[in-house]
Amino acid sequence: MSNNKGKERVLGIDPGFGRTGFGVIEKINGVWKVLGYGCIETPKTDDYSLRLLELSKCLKQIIKKYQPAKAGVEDLFFYNNAKTAIKVGQARGVVLLTLAEANIPVWEFTPLQVKQTITGYGKAEKSAMQKMVQKLFGLTKKITPDDAADALAVALTTAGCLKLK
Repeated sequence: MSNNKGKERVLGIDPGFGRTGFGVIEKINGVWKVLGYGCIETPKTDDYSLRLLELSKCLKQIIKKYQPAKAGVEDLFFYNNAKTAIKVGQARGVVLLTLAEANIPVWEFTPLQVKQTITGYGKAEKSAMQKMVQKLFGLTKKITPDDAADALAVALTTAGCLKLK
């Protein structure tokens, strides 16, 4: 359960079945700051159902640690491989269920919407978006892995939408 409803703390998620990026930001003195980021990785040797269970367990730990008031989750946009799209969709479902169980409101964005918000151009290269995220947060080091940078971009996109809600 999130006990941080009064704070402007946002969890961004870039879902995947092997690696799910997360980023947590908070508005401090009117400026969005990074509180933490990283990736949830599941063992490739585990059965897929166990990987989904591990994803949920790890996400619950992140929620408990950071107590986000809101969350943003990247939506599926396009995949060449249907099998990959289904697995990412299933992981996304686990993420959405875990957030719902924690009573955290969720906003969903396509990669195009995230890129548009962060760079001003929806078809920007992923690297350009990641550099802009680094610049917007005033970070000196590149955010790695890429999934974590994407999750911070989702969090920042969500933050930009909060004034509309």
